Amino acid sequence: MKNKPEPCTVIIFGASGDLTRRKLVPALHSLSCEGLLPEGTKVLGIARSSLTDDEFRERTYEGVESYARLKPNVCNLWPNFRNNITYMPGIYDDKDTYTRLKKRLMESDGGLKNYLFYLATPPNLYPIIIEQLGIAGLGRKTADRKNEGWRRVIIEKPFGNDLKSAEELNGRIHEYFDENQIYRIDHYLGKETVQNILTLRFANAIFEPLWNRNYVDHVQITVGETVGVEHRAGYYDKAGVLRDMFQNHLVQLMSLIAMEPPSRYEADALRDEKVKVLQAVRKEVESVRAQYSGYRKEEGIKPDSVTPTYAALELFIDNWRWRGVPFYLRSGKMLAAKISEIAIQFKKVPHLMFPIPEGEDLSPNTLSLCIQPDEGIHLNFQTKKPGAGMMTRPVDMKFNYAQDFGDNVLPEAYERFLLDAMQGDASLFTRADGIELAWSIIDPIIETWERDKGKGLVFYKQGSWGPKEADMLIAENGRSWLSDL
Repeated sequence: MKNKPEPCTVIIFGASGDLTRRKLVPALHSLSCEGLLPEGTKVLGIARSSLTDDEFRERTYEGVESYARLKPNVCNLWPNFRNNITYMPGIYDDKDTYTRLKKRLMESDGGLKNYLFYLATPPNLYPIIIEQLGIAGLGRKTADRKNEGWRRVIIEKPFGNDLKSAEELNGRIHEYFDENQIYRIDHYLGKETVQNILTLRFANAIFEPLWNRNYVDHVQITVGETVGVEHRAGYYDKAGVLRDMFQNHLVQLMSLIAMEPPSRYEADALRDEKVKVLQAVRKEVESVRAQYSGYRKEEGIKPDSVTPTYAALELFIDNWRWRGVPFYLRSGKMLAAKISEIAIQFKKVPHLMFPIPEGEDLSPNTLSLCIQPDEGIHLNFQTKKPGAGMMTRPVDMKFNYAQDFGDNVLPEAYERFLLDAMQGDASLFTRADGIELAWSIIDPIIETWERDKGKGLVFYKQGSWGPKEADMLIAENGRSWLSDL
Protein backbone atom coordinates (compact mmCIF):
# COMPACT_ATOMS: atom_id res chain seq x y z
CA MET A 1 0.00 0.00 0.00
CA LYS A 2 0.98 3.65 -0.26
CA ASN A 3 2.10 6.41 2.07
CA LYS A 4 -0.36 8.45 4.08
CA PRO A 5 -2.41 11.01 2.14
CA GLU A 6 -3.25 14.47 3.40
CA PRO A 7 -6.01 14.64 6.01
CA CYS A 8 -9.48 15.03 4.53
CA THR A 9 -13.16 14.71 5.29
CA VAL A 10 -14.94 11.82 3.58
CA ILE A 11 -18.56 12.83 2.98
CA ILE A 12 -20.72 9.78 2.25
CA PHE A 13 -24.10 10.34 0.61
CA GLY A 14 -26.37 7.36 1.25
CA ALA A 15 -24.61 6.73 4.54
CA SER A 16 -27.47 4.76 6.10
CA GLY A 17 -27.21 2.05 3.41
CA ASP A 18 -25.44 -1.30 3.24
CA LEU A 19 -22.46 -0.07 1.20
CA THR A 20 -21.38 2.28 3.97
CA ARG A 21 -21.88 -0.31 6.72
CA ARG A 22 -20.40 -3.30 4.88
CA LYS A 23 -17.65 -1.73 2.76
CA LEU A 24 -16.78 1.93 3.23
CA VAL A 25 -16.38 2.42 6.97
CA PRO A 26 -14.81 -1.06 7.43
CA ALA A 27 -12.30 -0.16 4.69
CA LEU A 28 -11.46 3.15 6.36
CA HIS A 29 -11.06 1.36 9.70
CA SER A 30 -8.63 -1.17 8.19
CA LEU A 31 -6.63 1.64 6.59
CA SER A 32 -6.49 3.37 9.97
CA CYS A 33 -5.30 0.15 11.63
CA GLU A 34 -2.45 -0.09 9.10
CA GLY A 35 -1.40 3.47 9.82
CA LEU A 36 -2.39 4.69 6.35
CA LEU A 37 -4.94 7.31 7.39
CA PRO A 38 -3.47 10.53 8.79
CA GLU A 39 -4.70 12.05 12.02
CA GLY A 40 -7.55 14.42 11.35
CA THR A 41 -9.28 12.26 8.73
CA LYS A 42 -13.01 12.52 9.33
CA VAL A 43 -16.15 10.77 8.08
CA LEU A 44 -19.44 12.62 7.68
CA GLY A 45 -22.47 10.53 6.75
CA ILE A 46 -25.46 12.05 4.99
CA ALA A 47 -28.79 10.31 4.38
CA ARG A 48 -32.53 10.81 4.77
CA SER A 49 -32.70 8.71 7.95
CA SER A 50 -32.97 10.59 11.24
CA LEU A 51 -29.94 9.33 13.14
CA THR A 52 -27.82 10.85 15.86
CA ASP A 53 -24.03 10.73 15.71
CA ASP A 54 -23.98 7.91 18.27
CA GLU A 55 -26.64 5.89 16.43
CA PHE A 56 -24.67 6.20 13.20
CA ARG A 57 -21.45 5.23 14.98
CA GLU A 58 -23.10 2.16 16.49
CA ARG A 59 -24.41 1.10 13.09
CA THR A 60 -21.02 1.49 11.46
CA TYR A 61 -19.30 -0.30 14.36
CA GLU A 62 -21.49 -3.34 13.72
CA GLY A 63 -20.29 -3.25 10.11
CA VAL A 64 -16.65 -2.97 11.15
CA GLU A 65 -17.01 -5.92 13.53
CA SER A 66 -18.64 -8.07 10.84
CA TYR A 67 -16.91 -7.04 7.60
CA ALA A 68 -13.60 -5.22 8.19
CA ARG A 69 -10.42 -7.01 7.15
CA LEU A 70 -8.78 -5.76 10.34
CA LYS A 71 -11.40 -5.93 13.08
CA PRO A 72 -11.52 -4.01 16.38
CA ASN A 73 -10.36 -7.09 18.31
CA VAL A 74 -7.00 -7.00 16.48
CA CYS A 75 -6.77 -3.22 16.31
CA ASN A 76 -7.51 -1.01 19.31
CA LEU A 77 -8.00 2.20 17.35
CA TRP A 78 -11.81 2.16 17.20
CA PRO A 79 -12.35 4.48 20.22
CA ASN A 80 -10.33 7.20 18.48
CA PHE A 81 -11.67 6.34 15.04
CA ARG A 82 -15.32 6.58 16.12
CA ASN A 83 -14.89 10.11 17.42
CA ASN A 84 -14.15 11.26 13.88
CA ILE A 85 -17.43 9.80 12.54
CA THR A 86 -20.44 12.13 12.47
CA TYR A 87 -23.83 12.20 10.78
CA MET A 88 -26.12 14.79 9.24
CA PRO A 89 -29.66 13.98 8.05
CA GLY A 90 -30.62 15.63 4.79
CA ILE A 91 -32.74 15.50 1.65
CA TYR A 92 -30.65 15.02 -1.49
CA ASP A 93 -32.57 17.46 -3.69
CA ASP A 94 -32.95 20.12 -0.99
CA LYS A 95 -30.64 23.12 -1.31
CA ASP A 96 -30.71 23.55 2.47
CA THR A 97 -28.91 20.19 2.91
CA TYR A 98 -25.89 21.51 1.02
CA THR A 99 -25.97 24.89 2.73
CA ARG A 100 -25.82 23.10 6.09
CA LEU A 101 -23.12 20.77 4.76
CA LYS A 102 -20.92 23.63 3.63
CA LYS A 103 -21.37 25.45 6.94
CA ARG A 104 -20.58 22.29 8.90
CA LEU A 105 -17.43 21.63 6.88
CA MET A 106 -16.20 25.18 7.34
CA GLU A 107 -16.85 25.08 11.08
CA SER A 108 -15.20 21.69 11.60
CA ASP A 109 -12.19 22.39 9.37
CA GLY A 110 -11.75 26.09 10.01
CA GLY A 111 -12.42 26.74 6.31
CA LEU A 112 -12.70 24.67 3.15
CA LYS A 113 -9.92 22.04 3.01
CA ASN A 114 -9.78 18.55 1.42
CA TYR A 115 -13.11 16.86 0.70
CA LEU A 116 -13.84 13.45 -0.77
CA PHE A 117 -17.50 13.08 -1.70
CA TYR A 118 -18.70 9.49 -2.01
CA LEU A 119 -21.99 8.82 -3.83
CA ALA A 120 -23.25 5.59 -2.22
CA THR A 121 -26.79 6.25 -3.45
CA PRO A 122 -29.04 4.90 -6.21
CA PRO A 123 -27.77 6.09 -9.65
CA ASN A 124 -30.80 8.30 -10.29
CA LEU A 125 -29.56 10.57 -7.49
CA TYR A 126 -26.07 11.11 -8.97
CA PRO A 127 -27.01 14.12 -11.16
CA ILE A 128 -29.04 15.69 -8.34
CA ILE A 129 -26.24 15.47 -5.76
CA ILE A 130 -23.58 16.60 -8.22
CA GLU A 131 -25.63 19.64 -9.23
CA GLN A 132 -26.38 20.60 -5.65
CA LEU A 133 -22.70 20.30 -4.68
CA GLY A 134 -21.80 22.53 -7.61
CA ILE A 135 -24.42 25.14 -6.76
CA ALA A 136 -23.19 25.18 -3.15
CA GLY A 137 -19.66 25.92 -4.32
CA LEU A 138 -18.32 22.49 -3.38
CA GLY A 139 -17.42 21.40 -6.94
CA ARG A 140 -14.60 22.63 -9.12
CA LYS A 141 -12.39 25.37 -7.80
CA THR A 142 -12.63 28.84 -9.25
CA ALA A 143 -9.71 31.19 -9.77
CA ASP A 144 -10.36 33.00 -6.51
CA ARG A 145 -10.29 29.70 -4.53
CA LYS A 146 -7.29 27.96 -6.12
CA ASN A 147 -5.32 27.99 -2.86
CA GLU A 148 -7.95 25.92 -1.09
CA GLY A 149 -7.65 22.16 -0.63
CA TRP A 150 -8.84 19.56 -3.14
CA ARG A 151 -12.38 18.27 -3.80
CA ARG A 152 -12.97 14.88 -5.38
CA VAL A 153 -16.05 12.77 -6.01
CA ILE A 154 -16.31 8.97 -6.15
CA ILE A 155 -19.18 7.54 -8.19
CA GLU A 156 -20.34 3.92 -7.97
CA LYS A 157 -21.51 1.82 -10.89
CA PRO A 158 -23.76 1.60 -12.83
CA PHE A 159 -22.60 4.66 -14.74
CA GLY A 160 -25.56 5.05 -17.06
CA ASN A 161 -27.61 2.23 -18.54
CA ASP A 162 -26.56 2.79 -22.15
CA LEU A 163 -24.25 5.02 -24.17
CA LYS A 164 -26.70 7.92 -24.35
CA SER A 165 -27.35 8.03 -20.60
CA ALA A 166 -23.61 7.68 -19.86
CA GLU A 167 -22.83 10.62 -22.13
CA GLU A 168 -25.57 12.68 -20.47
CA LEU A 169 -24.30 11.81 -16.99
CA ASN A 170 -20.72 12.65 -17.94
CA GLY A 171 -21.93 15.96 -19.36
CA ARG A 172 -23.86 16.80 -16.20
CA ILE A 173 -20.92 15.98 -13.91
CA HIS A 174 -18.50 17.98 -16.06
CA GLU A 175 -20.67 21.06 -15.53
CA TYR A 176 -19.57 21.12 -11.89
CA PHE A 177 -16.42 18.97 -11.62
CA ASP A 178 -13.33 18.63 -13.82
CA GLU A 179 -12.40 15.16 -15.06
CA ASN A 180 -9.39 15.03 -12.72
CA GLN A 181 -11.78 15.39 -9.77
CA ILE A 182 -13.99 12.45 -10.82
CA TYR A 183 -13.32 8.88 -9.67
CA ARG A 184 -15.63 6.27 -11.24
CA ILE A 185 -15.41 2.95 -9.43
CA ASP A 186 -15.29 -0.50 -10.93
CA HIS A 187 -14.66 -2.57 -7.82
CA TYR A 188 -13.04 -5.37 -9.84
CA LEU A 189 -10.15 -3.04 -10.66
CA GLY A 190 -9.51 -2.60 -6.95
CA LYS A 191 -8.80 -6.28 -6.41
CA GLU A 192 -5.14 -6.99 -5.73
CA THR A 193 -5.20 -9.91 -8.16
CA VAL A 194 -6.46 -7.68 -10.97
CA GLN A 195 -3.73 -5.12 -10.32
CA ASN A 196 -1.23 -7.97 -10.42
CA ILE A 197 -2.03 -8.37 -14.14
CA LEU A 198 0.11 -5.29 -14.76
CA THR A 199 2.95 -6.61 -12.61
CA LEU A 200 2.85 -10.03 -14.26
CA ARG A 201 2.97 -8.54 -17.73
CA PHE A 202 5.34 -5.63 -17.33
CA ALA A 203 7.67 -6.65 -14.48
CA ASN A 204 8.60 -10.05 -15.97
CA ALA A 205 10.55 -10.35 -19.19
CA ILE A 206 9.42 -13.92 -19.89
CA PHE A 207 5.72 -13.22 -20.55
CA GLU A 208 5.48 -10.07 -22.66
CA PRO A 209 7.32 -11.46 -25.75
CA LEU A 210 4.67 -14.22 -25.92
CA TRP A 211 1.70 -11.91 -25.24
CA ASN A 212 0.47 -11.56 -28.83
CA ARG A 213 -1.17 -13.22 -31.85
CA ASN A 214 1.97 -15.19 -32.69
CA TYR A 215 1.77 -17.33 -29.55
CA VAL A 216 -1.68 -16.84 -28.00
CA ASP A 217 -4.49 -18.99 -29.38
CA HIS A 218 -7.30 -17.30 -27.44
CA VAL A 219 -8.19 -15.63 -24.14
CA GLN A 220 -11.04 -16.58 -21.81
CA ILE A 221 -12.51 -14.33 -19.11
CA THR A 222 -15.01 -16.01 -16.80
CA VAL A 223 -16.95 -14.41 -13.95
CA GLY A 224 -19.32 -16.97 -12.47
CA GLU A 225 -21.78 -16.51 -9.61
CA THR A 226 -23.57 -19.25 -7.69
CA VAL A 227 -26.33 -16.93 -6.43
CA GLY A 228 -29.45 -15.68 -8.17
CA VAL A 229 -30.82 -12.14 -8.23
CA GLU A 230 -31.47 -12.16 -4.45
CA HIS A 231 -32.70 -8.72 -3.30
CA ARG A 232 -31.78 -7.01 -6.59
CA ALA A 233 -34.72 -8.29 -8.66
CA GLY A 234 -36.12 -4.85 -9.44
CA TYR A 235 -32.79 -3.59 -10.79
CA TYR A 236 -31.60 -6.80 -12.38
CA ASP A 237 -34.71 -7.58 -14.43
CA LYS A 238 -34.31 -4.22 -16.15
CA ALA A 239 -30.54 -4.39 -16.49
CA GLY A 240 -29.62 -7.99 -17.32
CA VAL A 241 -26.19 -9.55 -17.32
CA LEU A 242 -24.59 -7.37 -20.01
CA ARG A 243 -25.30 -4.12 -18.21
CA ASP A 244 -24.59 -5.61 -14.80
CA MET A 245 -21.31 -7.41 -15.51
CA PHE A 246 -19.94 -6.99 -19.03
CA GLN A 247 -20.00 -3.24 -19.67
CA ASN A 248 -17.88 -2.68 -16.58
CA HIS A 249 -16.09 -5.67 -15.07
CA LEU A 250 -15.40 -7.97 -18.01
CA VAL A 251 -14.60 -5.27 -20.55
CA GLN A 252 -12.21 -3.66 -18.07
CA LEU A 253 -10.46 -6.99 -17.43
CA MET A 254 -10.11 -7.51 -21.19
CA SER A 255 -8.54 -4.07 -21.63
CA LEU A 256 -5.93 -4.81 -18.94
CA ILE A 257 -5.00 -8.09 -20.60
CA ALA A 258 -4.83 -6.62 -24.10
CA MET A 259 -3.37 -3.13 -23.51
CA GLU A 260 0.05 -2.03 -24.73
CA PRO A 261 2.74 -1.24 -22.14
CA PRO A 262 2.31 2.33 -20.90
CA SER A 263 5.42 4.47 -20.71
CA ARG A 264 4.98 4.92 -16.94
CA TYR A 265 2.69 3.89 -14.09
CA GLU A 266 0.52 6.98 -14.13
CA ALA A 267 -3.25 7.34 -14.36
CA ASP A 268 -3.66 8.87 -17.80
CA ALA A 269 -0.86 6.80 -19.35
CA LEU A 270 -2.60 3.60 -18.18
CA ARG A 271 -6.05 4.74 -19.16
CA ASP A 272 -4.88 5.95 -22.58
CA GLU A 273 -3.71 2.42 -23.40
CA LYS A 274 -6.93 0.83 -22.13
CA VAL A 275 -8.96 3.20 -24.28
CA LYS A 276 -6.94 2.23 -27.36
CA VAL A 277 -7.95 -1.39 -26.81
CA LEU A 278 -11.63 -0.52 -26.62
CA GLN A 279 -11.35 1.59 -29.76
CA ALA A 280 -9.96 -1.45 -31.62
CA VAL A 281 -12.73 -3.91 -30.65
CA ARG A 282 -14.45 -5.23 -33.77
CA LYS A 283 -18.10 -4.22 -34.05
CA GLU A 284 -19.25 -7.67 -35.18
CA VAL A 285 -19.75 -9.82 -32.09
CA GLU A 286 -20.94 -13.41 -31.74
CA SER A 287 -23.07 -13.88 -28.65
CA VAL A 288 -25.15 -16.33 -26.62
CA ARG A 289 -27.75 -15.25 -24.09
CA ALA A 290 -29.52 -17.44 -21.57
CA GLN A 291 -31.64 -17.45 -18.45
CA TYR A 292 -31.45 -19.89 -15.57
CA SER A 293 -34.41 -22.16 -14.97
CA GLY A 294 -36.65 -20.75 -12.29
CA TYR A 295 -35.65 -17.13 -12.81
CA ARG A 296 -39.19 -16.15 -13.78
CA LYS A 297 -40.46 -17.53 -10.46
CA GLU A 298 -38.13 -15.35 -8.39
CA GLU A 299 -39.83 -12.70 -6.26
CA GLY A 300 -40.04 -9.40 -8.14
CA ILE A 301 -39.40 -10.93 -11.59
CA LYS A 302 -41.96 -10.70 -14.37
CA PRO A 303 -43.42 -14.15 -15.23
CA ASP A 304 -42.66 -13.63 -18.94
CA SER A 305 -39.25 -11.96 -18.46
CA VAL A 306 -36.72 -12.39 -21.26
CA THR A 307 -33.88 -10.80 -19.24
CA PRO A 308 -30.66 -12.81 -19.73
CA THR A 309 -28.87 -13.96 -16.58
CA TYR A 310 -26.00 -15.44 -18.61
CA ALA A 311 -24.06 -14.28 -21.64
CA ALA A 312 -21.06 -15.44 -23.61
CA LEU A 313 -19.37 -13.20 -26.19
CA GLU A 314 -16.68 -13.73 -28.80
CA LEU A 315 -14.79 -10.48 -29.36
CA PHE A 316 -11.86 -9.59 -31.60
CA ILE A 317 -9.40 -6.73 -31.15
CA ASP A 318 -8.25 -5.49 -34.53
CA ASN A 319 -4.78 -4.19 -33.84
CA TRP A 320 -1.25 -5.35 -34.59
CA ARG A 321 -0.87 -7.37 -31.38
CA TRP A 322 -4.19 -9.21 -31.26
CA ARG A 323 -5.52 -9.46 -34.82
CA GLY A 324 -7.28 -12.82 -35.22
CA VAL A 325 -7.14 -13.83 -31.53
CA PRO A 326 -10.63 -14.41 -30.08
CA PHE A 327 -11.45 -13.12 -26.62
CA TYR A 328 -14.23 -15.15 -25.01
CA LEU A 329 -16.09 -13.40 -22.22
CA ARG A 330 -18.79 -15.09 -20.16
CA SER A 331 -20.66 -14.41 -16.96
CA GLY A 332 -23.81 -15.69 -15.35
CA LYS A 333 -25.79 -16.33 -12.22
CA MET A 334 -26.64 -19.67 -10.62
CA LEU A 335 -23.57 -21.32 -12.16
CA ALA A 336 -21.61 -24.31 -10.90
CA ALA A 337 -19.01 -22.29 -9.00
CA LYS A 338 -18.18 -18.80 -7.89
CA ILE A 339 -15.14 -17.91 -9.91
CA SER A 340 -13.39 -14.96 -11.54
CA GLU A 341 -10.59 -16.10 -13.79
CA ILE A 342 -8.66 -15.03 -16.88
CA ALA A 343 -7.08 -17.83 -18.92
CA ILE A 344 -4.56 -17.20 -21.70
CA GLN A 345 -4.29 -20.33 -23.80
CA PHE A 346 -1.21 -20.52 -25.98
CA LYS A 347 -0.95 -22.18 -29.36
CA LYS A 348 -0.03 -25.82 -29.73
CA VAL A 349 3.51 -26.80 -30.56
CA PRO A 350 4.05 -26.69 -34.34
CA HIS A 351 5.45 -30.22 -34.56
CA LEU A 352 4.94 -33.16 -32.21
CA MET A 353 8.09 -35.25 -31.76
CA PHE A 354 7.02 -37.34 -28.75
CA PRO A 355 4.95 -40.52 -28.92
CA ILE A 356 1.40 -40.18 -27.61
CA PRO A 357 -1.50 -42.66 -27.66
CA GLU A 358 -3.61 -42.61 -30.79
CA GLY A 359 -6.51 -40.20 -30.59
CA GLU A 360 -4.87 -38.06 -27.91
CA ASP A 361 -3.08 -34.75 -28.17
CA LEU A 362 -0.80 -32.61 -26.04
CA SER A 363 -2.79 -30.01 -24.15
CA PRO A 364 -1.53 -26.50 -24.93
CA ASN A 365 0.08 -24.30 -22.28
CA THR A 366 -2.34 -22.19 -20.27
CA LEU A 367 -1.66 -19.26 -17.97
CA SER A 368 -4.58 -18.73 -15.56
CA LEU A 369 -4.96 -15.60 -13.48
CA CYS A 370 -7.28 -16.48 -10.60
CA ILE A 371 -8.93 -13.32 -9.32
CA GLN A 372 -11.20 -15.06 -6.80
CA PRO A 373 -11.70 -17.13 -4.75
CA ASP A 374 -8.37 -19.00 -5.12
CA GLU A 375 -6.30 -15.85 -5.63
CA GLY A 376 -3.13 -16.61 -7.53
CA ILE A 377 -1.58 -17.65 -10.84
CA HIS A 378 -1.39 -21.10 -12.45
CA LEU A 379 0.84 -22.09 -15.35
CA ASN A 380 0.01 -25.37 -17.03
CA PHE A 381 2.77 -27.05 -19.06
CA GLN A 382 3.95 -30.47 -20.20
CA THR A 383 6.54 -32.57 -18.42
CA LYS A 384 7.93 -36.07 -18.85
CA LYS A 385 6.35 -38.89 -16.91
CA PRO A 386 8.89 -40.72 -14.72
CA GLY A 387 10.01 -44.06 -16.11
CA ALA A 388 10.96 -45.56 -19.43
CA GLY A 389 10.02 -43.89 -22.69
CA MET A 390 9.12 -40.31 -23.43
CA MET A 391 5.51 -40.09 -22.32
CA THR A 392 4.32 -36.67 -21.22
CA ARG A 393 1.62 -35.30 -18.94
CA PRO A 394 0.46 -31.79 -18.04
CA VAL A 395 1.36 -30.32 -14.64
CA ASP A 396 0.38 -27.13 -12.88
CA MET A 397 2.83 -24.63 -11.44
CA LYS A 398 0.97 -22.55 -8.83
CA PHE A 399 1.42 -19.27 -7.03
CA ASN A 400 -1.11 -18.64 -4.26
CA TYR A 401 -1.37 -15.33 -2.41
CA ALA A 402 -2.39 -16.85 0.94
CA GLN A 403 0.37 -19.44 0.82
CA ASP A 404 3.14 -17.02 -0.11
CA PHE A 405 2.09 -13.88 1.74
CA GLY A 406 -0.12 -15.20 4.55
CA ASP A 407 -3.81 -15.05 5.32
CA ASN A 408 -5.71 -11.78 5.47
CA VAL A 409 -3.04 -9.78 3.65
CA LEU A 410 -5.01 -8.88 0.52
CA PRO A 411 -6.55 -5.43 0.99
CA GLU A 412 -10.24 -5.09 0.24
CA ALA A 413 -10.91 -3.30 -3.04
CA TYR A 414 -12.52 -0.38 -1.23
CA GLU A 415 -9.44 0.13 0.90
CA ARG A 416 -7.39 0.67 -2.24
CA PHE A 417 -10.02 2.86 -3.89
CA LEU A 418 -10.43 5.17 -0.91
CA LEU A 419 -6.71 5.52 -0.35
CA ASP A 420 -6.00 6.18 -4.04
CA ALA A 421 -8.77 8.78 -4.27
CA MET A 422 -7.40 10.56 -1.19
CA GLN A 423 -3.98 10.62 -2.83
CA GLY A 424 -5.32 11.78 -6.19
CA ASP A 425 -4.26 8.60 -8.01
CA ALA A 426 -6.93 7.76 -10.60
CA SER A 427 -5.09 4.77 -12.11
CA LEU A 428 -7.72 2.24 -10.99
CA PHE A 429 -10.69 4.43 -11.84
CA THR A 430 -12.44 4.65 -15.19
CA ARG A 431 -12.23 7.79 -17.30
CA ALA A 432 -15.22 9.30 -19.14
CA ASP A 433 -14.07 8.13 -22.59
CA GLY A 434 -13.45 4.61 -21.27
CA ILE A 435 -16.99 4.41 -19.91
CA GLU A 436 -18.49 5.60 -23.18
CA LEU A 437 -16.38 3.26 -25.33
CA ALA A 438 -17.38 0.28 -23.18
CA TRP A 439 -21.04 1.17 -23.72
CA SER A 440 -20.41 1.54 -27.45
CA ILE A 441 -19.32 -2.13 -27.49
CA ILE A 442 -22.20 -3.47 -25.38
CA ASP A 443 -25.09 -1.28 -26.64
CA PRO A 444 -25.34 -2.83 -30.13
CA ILE A 445 -25.50 -6.33 -28.62
CA ILE A 446 -28.31 -5.32 -26.26
CA GLU A 447 -30.18 -3.60 -29.10
CA THR A 448 -29.93 -6.73 -31.26
CA TRP A 449 -31.24 -8.89 -28.43
CA GLU A 450 -34.10 -6.55 -27.66
CA ARG A 451 -35.21 -6.37 -31.30
CA ASP A 452 -36.03 -10.10 -31.42
CA LYS A 453 -38.04 -9.86 -28.17
CA GLY A 454 -36.39 -12.87 -26.58
CA LYS A 455 -36.54 -15.30 -29.52
CA GLY A 456 -32.84 -16.06 -29.21
CA LEU A 457 -32.99 -16.63 -25.45
CA VAL A 458 -32.07 -20.14 -24.28
CA PHE A 459 -32.20 -21.69 -20.80
CA TYR A 460 -29.78 -23.50 -18.52
CA LYS A 461 -30.02 -25.52 -15.35
CA GLN A 462 -29.15 -23.98 -12.02
CA GLY A 463 -25.76 -25.28 -10.86
CA SER A 464 -24.50 -25.92 -14.40
CA TRP A 465 -21.88 -23.96 -16.34
CA GLY A 466 -24.48 -22.43 -18.61
CA PRO A 467 -26.19 -23.46 -21.86
CA LYS A 468 -24.76 -25.84 -24.45
CA GLU A 469 -24.94 -23.00 -26.97
CA ALA A 470 -22.06 -21.32 -25.11
CA ASP A 471 -19.99 -24.48 -25.51
CA MET A 472 -20.76 -24.42 -29.22
CA LEU A 473 -19.65 -20.80 -29.45
CA ILE A 474 -16.13 -21.68 -28.34
CA ALA A 475 -15.92 -25.17 -29.83
CA GLU A 476 -14.35 -24.03 -33.11
CA ASN A 477 -10.90 -25.58 -33.58
CA GLY A 478 -11.41 -27.82 -30.56
CA ARG A 479 -11.62 -25.08 -27.95
CA SER A 480 -13.53 -25.48 -24.69
CA TRP A 481 -14.18 -23.49 -21.54
CA LEU A 482 -11.19 -24.16 -19.30
CA SER A 483 -12.94 -23.42 -16.00
CA ASP A 484 -15.39 -26.27 -16.67
CA LEU A 485 -12.70 -28.93 -16.87
